[in-house]
Amino acid sequence: MAVYVEEQRLCLPAAGCPGPLGGPAAACGMSRLLGGTLERVCKAVLLLCLLHFLVAVILYFDVYAQHLAFFSRFSARGPARALHPAASSSTNFSRPNTTAPSSGLPEAPSARPGPTAPVLPPCPDSPPGLVGRLLIEFTSPMPLERVQRENPGVLLGGRYAPPDCTPAQTVAVIIPFRHREHHLRYWLHYLHPILRRQRLRYGVYVINQHGEDTFNRAKLLNVGFLEALKEDATYDCFIFSDVDLVPMDDRNLYRCGDQPRHFAIAMDKFGFRLPYAGYFGGVSGLSKAQFLRINGFPNEYWGWGGEDDDIFNRISLTGMKISRPDIRIGRYRMIKHDRDKHNEPNPQRFTKIQNTKLTMKRDGIGSVRYQVLEVSRQPLFTNITVDIGRPPSWPPRG
Repeated sequence: MAVYVEEQRLCLPAAGCPGPLGGPAAACGMSRLLGGTLERVCKAVLLLCLLHFLVAVILYFDVYAQHLAFFSRFSARGPARALHPAASSSTNFSRPNTTAPSSGLPEAPSARPGPTAPVLPPCPDSPPGLVGRLLIEFTSPMPLERVQRENPGVLLGGRYAPPDCTPAQTVAVIIPFRHREHHLRYWLHYLHPILRRQRLRYGVYVINQHGEDTFNRAKLLNVGFLEALKEDATYDCFIFSDVDLVPMDDRNLYRCGDQPRHFAIAMDKFGFRLPYAGYFGGVSGLSKAQFLRINGFPNEYWGWGGEDDDIFNRISLTGMKISRPDIRIGRYRMIKHDRDKHNEPNPQRFTKIQNTKLTMKRDGIGSVRYQVLEVSRQPLFTNITVDIGRPPSWPPRG
């Protein structure tokens, strides 16, 4: 019994594992070593579980946020479409530069906005790609398909804007027209490349007089002014050009300035000279403000002649002056042709020219009457066929 007590006393200090190896103390040390290892393994497993839980939480909230953004786009756009279904289904985009009508409500911000268009620099005053003197001839065949292939950058309706700069003006080129398809093809062949080299933002409008009544050039030009603005209210420069006149120098820039501009100052049919100081025919240009200041062009010049001199008088009577290019640059070639039927000289033109001061306030853009019969957007121009009526059977007063 005493021996047992002694052995028990010897085993009691085993908590600190003293004593030599191989005895009871060695067994106690091995037990402590295994317990420590197991504790470290448990801690490592616990840390791995915690890390897995954190990764799962992060992935859950990321996927939830993406789904929330996706469905919020539909919920934000849905009410606007319900209130204004026509904005997405029946908007007419046939006109270039036309935008969808606004609903009057602020648009919901997009979850992922698209890239903004780059801001282009202003176009230079002196375009670098001009050629100068041009060789103009009218003997080669000129099918419209060829002209279209030569001008791939011109949009439907004859609209163009330079891709690398922003022009200072938006130009509408107005052509009075009837039965001149052959001339029009040459005009398009030469003028589109010239206008593109001049870095213009422009549109070409052929105003076609319907029927076979007496031709009225000035009234057609008034119609062209109004119809071009209906299509694009940003037009601020208007070039009025006969279809049979082609410039011989692309430095003759089709722009508007501080004063009304006369471009065709040296035609071949006049020996490349200005026929008289007050001549304003062929090709001319006025800004929108200048055109309205003179009340547009007269509507009562039926037949050939007189309207150009009336326009010159209107400009002079409103205190403006005519600007012209250098005579070496303002040279033009005219396509030779016989005088059109129903465009005989106007026998009243001389009397009317003398009375411009009395008639210009009542006869002009504010009094023009016409009916649009058809608007056809061709690859290189916009054709507008109009009924402008017929001349009166008796001369109007004034």
